[in-house]
Amino acid sequence: MASDPVPPAAAPAAAAASEEPENTLTAPEGDAAVESLVNLNVILPDGREPIQIMVSTQEQVHEIRQSIIDLPAAFQYTCFHLEYNGERINDFTSLGEVADIGSDPKIHLVEDPYTEKEARIHLVRIRELIGAAGNRSDVSQGVMPGLSLFETVAHEAQLSSDESAEIPVKDYNFQEEPSLTSFVPNEVDPAPKTLKAITLSPWNPPPPHLKQRGHLLYLIVTTNEGEQYQVTAHVSGFYVNKSSNAKFDPFPRPAPKGQSSHSLLKLIELISPSFSESFAKLQDYNNQRDPLATFQITNSIPASPWVVPPPTSSLCTHLPDPTRSQETYLLNGVDNTDTLRDWNEEFQSAKELPRGNVTDRVFRERLMSKLFADYNDAASKGAVMVARGEIAPLNPTETKDAQIFVYNNIFFSFGADGVGTFTSEGGDEAARVATGKDVAGVKLVNQLDIEGLFTPATAVVDYMGKRIVGQSIVPGIFKQREPGENQIDYGAVDGKDVVAADERFAGGFAQLSSALKVKKHPVWDKEGKRFDLEASVETKGLMGTDGRKYILDLYRITPLDITWLEEGEEYPHRMTVLRPELVDTVYRHELRTYALDAAKKVEEKQKAVEEKQQKKKSEEDSDESSDEDSDESSEEDSDEESDEDEESKTEKKVKKKETQPAQPDLSAFSWSLNPDAFSGQVPQTDAEKAEFAADEKAVRDAGAFLREKVIPGLLHDLSESDISFPMDGQSLSRLLHKRGINMRYLGKVAELSTDNKLKCLQDLCIQDMVARSFKHIAGSFLRQVPIPAIPACTSHLLNCLLGEGYNPKPVAEIDPSLRTLYTDADWSFEELTPATLRASIEEQVLKRFRYKLDQDWASKIRLPQLLREVSLKMGIQILARDYAFTADPSAPAPAPVATQPAQSSTNGQANGESKKKKKKGRESPPPAVAAPVNVHTFSPDDIVDLVPTIKDSAPRSALAEEALEAGRISLSSDQKKLGQELLLESLSLHEQIYGILHPEVARVYNTLSMLYYHLDDKEAAVDLARKAIIVAERTVGVDSSETLLNYLNLSLFLHQLGDSKSALVYSKHALKMWKVIYGPGHPDSITTINNGAVMLQNLKAYHDSRLWFEESLRLCESVFGKNSVNSATLLFQLAQALALDQDSKGAVNRMREAYNVFLAELGPEDRNTKEAETWLEQLTQNAVSIAKHAKDAEARRLRAGIRFNAKASPAQAAPATPQGRTSQTSQMDSRSIDELIKFIEGGDTNAKSSKKRPGRGNPKRRGQATR
Repeated sequence: MASDPVPPAAAPAAAAASEEPENTLTAPEGDAAVESLVNLNVILPDGREPIQIMVSTQEQVHEIRQSIIDLPAAFQYTCFHLEYNGERINDFTSLGEVADIGSDPKIHLVEDPYTEKEARIHLVRIRELIGAAGNRSDVSQGVMPGLSLFETVAHEAQLSSDESAEIPVKDYNFQEEPSLTSFVPNEVDPAPKTLKAITLSPWNPPPPHLKQRGHLLYLIVTTNEGEQYQVTAHVSGFYVNKSSNAKFDPFPRPAPKGQSSHSLLKLIELISPSFSESFAKLQDYNNQRDPLATFQITNSIPASPWVVPPPTSSLCTHLPDPTRSQETYLLNGVDNTDTLRDWNEEFQSAKELPRGNVTDRVFRERLMSKLFADYNDAASKGAVMVARGEIAPLNPTETKDAQIFVYNNIFFSFGADGVGTFTSEGGDEAARVATGKDVAGVKLVNQLDIEGLFTPATAVVDYMGKRIVGQSIVPGIFKQREPGENQIDYGAVDGKDVVAADERFAGGFAQLSSALKVKKHPVWDKEGKRFDLEASVETKGLMGTDGRKYILDLYRITPLDITWLEEGEEYPHRMTVLRPELVDTVYRHELRTYALDAAKKVEEKQKAVEEKQQKKKSEEDSDESSDEDSDESSEEDSDEESDEDEESKTEKKVKKKETQPAQPDLSAFSWSLNPDAFSGQVPQTDAEKAEFAADEKAVRDAGAFLREKVIPGLLHDLSESDISFPMDGQSLSRLLHKRGINMRYLGKVAELSTDNKLKCLQDLCIQDMVARSFKHIAGSFLRQVPIPAIPACTSHLLNCLLGEGYNPKPVAEIDPSLRTLYTDADWSFEELTPATLRASIEEQVLKRFRYKLDQDWASKIRLPQLLREVSLKMGIQILARDYAFTADPSAPAPAPVATQPAQSSTNGQANGESKKKKKKGRESPPPAVAAPVNVHTFSPDDIVDLVPTIKDSAPRSALAEEALEAGRISLSSDQKKLGQELLLESLSLHEQIYGILHPEVARVYNTLSMLYYHLDDKEAAVDLARKAIIVAERTVGVDSSETLLNYLNLSLFLHQLGDSKSALVYSKHALKMWKVIYGPGHPDSITTINNGAVMLQNLKAYHDSRLWFEESLRLCESVFGKNSVNSATLLFQLAQALALDQDSKGAVNRMREAYNVFLAELGPEDRNTKEAETWLEQLTQNAVSIAKHAKDAEARRLRAGIRFNAKASPAQAAPATPQGRTSQTSQMDSRSIDELIKFIEGGDTNAKSSKKRPGRGNPKRRGQATR
């Protein structure tokens, strides 16, 4: 691939190179704007060798500055400017705008005088650089946010890749429940210390007379040698002063201890002899780790793990740092104003930026992405402070739910009906749902990016049972209008009594309605006056005092699911709207139906025309035949004329056919829904009533389509393995939402999942319904509990849910001092028992999902998996230890019967060895559990923290996705070169816009790794897969379903590269994750286990391979049935594995079973059937030969007077004659063992084809793994 673009492995490191295709696609006008690469020589002030960096002329100078200070040679610089030809370069221009810039320019780095803010920034930077900053404790992100396990797994893979190392899955136990401690990374050695301490001096701030002389800050530096230095930060730099802890003298100290430097880093180097060596060791220490695993996450919310190490672990030890509490001042300034931002103005100004070309769009989308990340972080921190009662409300006299707050220019309110807005819709329940729908609506509008229509930045934060909404403050929203003026300019005012319809909003709302398939429709105010609105009457338009048109309250952008409300018992609220994805699906269905009908009409019309022409032609032919007796000359004339006529007729026919539309005309098609159907509107005239009735019918039809087509269609696709099964509640909700199915239909999905193939889906639905119901119940208790009692309340709730088997009568462990301190607190949670909680969950499931749980649901549900679901939904971080869910600590957690199979008769005979191993596993000592003094499964100490869960309104990058789609299209049309360039372009755009550590970047890494794998560039695929894992672990979770699939991809790629041992390590980790996420026995794990068996065959570990094939077959039979083609395919492979493991009888039995299934299901002429028949003949002949040899050997031993057990199994006798296969007559298989292995591992593609699982969610197709 020498002529191909650079592999994506290099793309993140070389932003300039990856940007190049960007502007060659759509370059701005003029040659000056065309992008080019420049080799920049940066001359440093200390006279060292110039730094050389490759940059793009389109890069901003401030971006180049950042690139410079990230280089080791320029670590010490933070306060400087760049000069070219003696002229200062503006930081906010692009490099290409600098006059006379060449292709190899020399730019001087010139140190600037410090300001107080620059001195603070410099101190923060140096503290982080020399490892003195430590870990910041952030209450909004919990313990160890952004955790990655990849380095731990990669280290194990590195050890196992040694040729002398045994296979990493030796004696693997498929049913063993993994320890939660395995989801905590290995403890590492502490980093080398470069200084003992660097802190702000108690002499701060400088007195006024010294401030006038350029004094900015005073510091104390304590070196590793134990020397303490008082340092002055001056406008000119940093110097050692004459102060002590008792005496203030901030002027320079004389030599020899007096030192000064523009950089604090250089000053420390001068005063501490050991600093240079320890700093070099620190850099080496940091370089041992993967940079992606250590970079700070700035462009997204890091994933907080639900299992965390104990506080005593070296991974999260709380170390002393005097400056930690001073960082707020260092980062924000004395008045905390440095980071105070006008969020609304920033968002709306960014939205108004130009988007005429690719460069403009990249800059705009990158700024928007960073803004959303910063806003979400600020909103989550503010919401946590609101929930903890640390911010004073603006209206303290109102009820608690009605109180509002402003912090950091963000407006906070509770997701409850504090002022009675949703009284008719369901009160607090409706208000809570409305906030979630609103943030989803804002996200949708942001994604549509309609010019001239603005939304406030919105985030919904769930924390300790409270739902808090954070919004940027819209200018004018609190303004008191003049008498007669409405507070809202478009939509409902004061409920629905008054309606406003300012025409200035009609254009933007019309574009939104068109995109959402919502029609312009009439609404009526309380006096019966009609208004024609483009969106739901609940959706409001507000003209801000900044002149911008804002759209608010987007919780009703689609119609009500009226059928759900009308049937069954009363639902907790009326906010049951249809999902936008469903509206799109129905629209496409209606369009397809219309197109088919139109095409049919066109076809019938064309057929009628052709029949008419055919009839006319036949009449003309009969006329010609009657004139055959005319004279010769006239005949020739008429022939010429008829030839000309025929030619003209043919031309006319061709033209007529060309003018007729090949495709039906779809311009007349129109379909949209009325979002205000069934919402209390009262039409006045008969015509209006008829129109409204038609609108209501269309909405009913959409609801019926969901029930009758969409849900059964999803179940059919899952049953036929057209798509991957979800693994947990998160992937389940993602799957349902993608199909337009609301989560309230979980009960319906569970009811319809009666097929054995869908048992997995039914179990997941029940688990998710229970977890969601528990979250509602727990939230009602947590909201009323004082903050210090949260761990006791949470642990008691978990004991009632999960610990009944260990202690059927749990008691809440509340600190008695809290009872006396919080006399008015609600302690009702301690009255909860497992029985009352179970009854409440059953009631909630019936009310919210209309599903009646079985009597014994609590004994069937998987407890470790339910613990994970509940922890993720509520933001609970629990201690990493093995929890006892039953009184017998050695007993495993309850699991469905399907996951506890009998291991006997796996090959038509007893597998004594596997039984022995299983028994041995049972006899092994139980895993370490809680100390015996623990009377409950969970104690308050096990609840380490609660972290907020956030729903944001950040849109995805349209530009980056366009490039990715263009690359896919190019590859599918065999334009490999262009396709790869576009893929690199898409990767570059994703990294530029989102930053590297972002969930969307993890997804594009995964997508591109698959594409490069199919392009046969496996090294690039492996590199991208590694990055996808680390980024996914840190941004979506170490045990998320996305991370699991990324591990499986990497395993597949490494196997194809020939590193099967490392591949097995990653597969083993993925299976361990699977057991924690779902438990053993997930349908998609069939393919993974099968792939592992193939890898073991590749390593010639035939017995282990056979065990993995047996497990894969057992799972397949439990899901698809014994007589399915899937099971037959695995029987075929298992038979080959048994032959390699020298179990000839078992091989024959299994191949016969496979042949019988293929014959019954596919028929005798199918290729799979014929191949199975051929193999059956060869294996049978081989088995007969082996049996004959064994019999002859036994006879010889008997003649010699030696007696052995006559009941020895063929598997025991087989090793005596391993060459039997190659020593037979011409009728036997004459291939060598190596040839047979090669055939088994690579030549059974036709048998495997029936096992392929299409769909990107499960890339572990056997066809790939064994190619």
